[in-house]
Amino acid sequence: MTNKLHRCEVWFGLMLAVVALAIPGPAMGAGPAVSASLGFEFASGDYGTGTTTRSIYLPFTLTVAPTERLGFTLEVPYVYQSNSAVNTGVLLGSGGQMAGMRKETAVMSGSMGGSSSGSGGGSMSSANPDNYGRSASGVGDVTAKAGYVLVEEGELMPRIRPYLSVKFPTGDKDRALGTGSFDEGAAVEFFKQLGNWYSFAELGYTFQGHSSVLPLKDYASFNAGTGYAVSEKLLPMLIVKTSTAPISGSSDLLETRLKVKYLATKNTGIEAYAGKGWTRSSPDFTSGVSVTYDF
Repeated sequence: MTNKLHRCEVWFGLMLAVVALAIPGPAMGAGPAVSASLGFEFASGDYGTGTTTRSIYLPFTLTVAPTERLGFTLEVPYVYQSNSAVNTGVLLGSGGQMAGMRKETAVMSGSMGGSSSGSGGGSMSSANPDNYGRSASGVGDVTAKAGYVLVEEGELMPRIRPYLSVKFPTGDKDRALGTGSFDEGAAVEFFKQLGNWYSFAELGYTFQGHSSVLPLKDYASFNAGTGYAVSEKLLPMLIVKTSTAPISGSSDLLETRLKVKYLATKNTGIEAYAGKGWTRSSPDFTSGVSVTYDF
C-alpha cells in the first residue's frame, strides 16, 4: 500500500508539472473554460461466467480548461449492476463507456476527455461470495485526468494530446462496484479533420493496483474512430475499442460502436451510441446517451 500511495503521489506530481509548464501568466486572462456532462450507459453480457450481468453507469463529468491546450477532468460515477459475477469497475473502465473523441471540433460540443478501455471476464467474481447473486448500486471509482495539447492540428499534422490519469478506489470492492485499488494511466490522442471527415486514435497503458479480490493486470488499450459531419450540428461516427486482458484468465477486449453527436444549442451537446462486443470478456451489447453543457 505504501508503494502504491507513493506511485500515486508521483503521478500527481507529474500532473502538477504539466500545469506549471503549460500555463503562462497571460493565458489565464480570459478565464478557464468549464463544461459538465451527465451520462446514462447500459451494458449487458455474461463475460465468460455463464451468468448475465446487466450494468448501468451514470457518470457526472466536470472539465476545466485553463488554457486552449490544457484540460483537467474529474469523473464521479454512480453504478448499478444486477449481480456481482464481474466487477463493474473493471468492466466499464476509467471514464466509462462514452470514451472517444470528445471536444473534437469547434462546432461539435463536448468535454475534453478520453478513456482507457477495460472489462471484466473469466470465471472470477470480484465480490464477497455472499453477495455473488445480489444486485448492488453506489458510487464507483472516481477518475481524475490531466491532458495537454502538445502539437496543434495543422494542414497535414494531427492534433496530439497526451494525458495522465489516476483512478481512486472509492467504489465498494466487496459489492463489485470498484477494484479497491489505485490505478494510473497514460495515453496519447491523435485527431485530424479533412473536410467534413473527422478521425481520431488513442493509444494508452494502464497500471492497475493490487486487489485482494481480483487478479488485476496492467493493460494496453487502443481506440479509434472516424465520422462524417452531415451538417454543422450532426456527426455520426464508427468507433472501435480494444485492449489487452485487464484480468488474469480473461480474454482481450474488442467492441465496435455506432455513435452520433448532435449540437442541440451553441452550448449543449448530445451524444448517443449503440455497441457490440466481439470477445468473451467484452459486453454482448452496450448503449448510452450523455448531455454536455459548456459554460
